[in-house]
Amino acid sequence: MKKTKRTNLFDNFRVEEDLDNSLSAELIQEYEDISQMEQDDDESEDGGMFEHYRFVADKGQSMLRVDKYLTQHMEKTSRHRIQLAIDASYVRVNDKVVKANYKVKPNDVITIVMPYQRRGMEILPENIPLDIAYEDSDLLVINKPAGLVVHPGHGHFSGTLINALAFHLGIKQGPDGTDERMGILVHRIDKNTSGLLVVAKNDEAQMGLAKQFFDHSIERKYIAIVWGNVKDDEGTITANIGRDPNDRMRFKAFDPESGIGKHAVTHYKVLERFGYVTLIECKLETGRTHQIRVHMNSIGHPLFNDDRYGGDRILNGTIYSKYKQFIDNCFKLLPRHALHAQTLGFEHPVTGKHVFLENQIPSDMMALIEKWRNYAMSKVLEEDE
Repeated sequence: MKKTKRTNLFDNFRVEEDLDNSLSAELIQEYEDISQMEQDDDESEDGGMFEHYRFVADKGQSMLRVDKYLTQHMEKTSRHRIQLAIDASYVRVNDKVVKANYKVKPNDVITIVMPYQRRGMEILPENIPLDIAYEDSDLLVINKPAGLVVHPGHGHFSGTLINALAFHLGIKQGPDGTDERMGILVHRIDKNTSGLLVVAKNDEAQMGLAKQFFDHSIERKYIAIVWGNVKDDEGTITANIGRDPNDRMRFKAFDPESGIGKHAVTHYKVLERFGYVTLIECKLETGRTHQIRVHMNSIGHPLFNDDRYGGDRILNGTIYSKYKQFIDNCFKLLPRHALHAQTLGFEHPVTGKHVFLENQIPSDMMALIEKWRNYAMSKVLEEDE
């Protein structure tokens, strides 16, 4: 029996570090940077939130139900979770979705996708206030503030959303990861993005929500401020997203025909124009790492104050010192990239009811909008005089 498994990059680093403590400082720094990138991922519903397994049945394999086969070959995964994965159509044999009673035959190729369960790190409860937009016995939706890291990782072993959830849910998870309830996140938004984030409280909720993200049926809208006067009132950006070959800390848009990166689609609509910047709404059809930031940058409109994609310097406007001071004040007002996850809609994974949530634009971003609105109005008044 052959088995392959795709794992977390930072987990790989920990294994390598245990095997060889003589790793160079440069290599260690590279892996630390990758770990930090994982903390900063906007939304990564494929590679970041799912584990992919592949098994090839032996030539002498006796007829065995696929749920029993997987239970035998996935020792750290409960039969209950495997059954949920089968019910969610995550299990395929020879590239076809199967039911639990499918009998595995010799040479069958069995693949399974499982929402990722983080292991190998002790999670301590911390009394960090949470802005809860919705909660019931199966899930809760958090209005995450900018600056709050979602997962513990290099440089962020405490003070994260997971630590706050541990306190809220009354859970303490040791490094062996015995508490199945801990940190069942279905998606994530990065440290410097604010907005709505859904958290599952049990396996059923996680599997049901993960399926909706996997099928791209989740409703999500973001509010962003981008550099420049966006030409069209609305549009769609279709471009693959992959890691920038020249900078591992960045992602890049690629032609869909190139075969590089993952398929990504962003729909945008102009909400208000301020001359040198534009307030837009973005609707995600897919959810790739840094998708909005990469897509808007690819059409010449990086997010305002996005230090990773060049938005943290003056890209449009005048050369006068007064304007430069105005921009500096804007950067101080919003010391992060201007992106906020405003709406979230999904089918409740247990009750089947439609859940739709919308939150207010946070005060720092709202203050920036008002500042640009006043600036644009003053320019109009100057022209009328």
